[in-house]
Amino acid sequence: MRSDDDNAKGKLDAEQVLKMLKAEGMDVTVEQAQLILDFLRKLAAIAVSNYLNTKQ
Repeated sequence: MRSDDDNAKGKLDAEQVLKMLKAEGMDVTVEQAQLILDFLRKLAAIAVSNYLNTKQ
């Protein structure tokens, strides 16, 4: 899980993702929510990196 300091910076944690997914009708566990969150963070980092590399 993420620390309270990370949440103060506006980062989502697995429980928040779980609530969001349940609100959209998806039934996932906390572990699955954490895996989804980790994947989306990696995907976002790759997208930003690719964008910055193409700007040069």
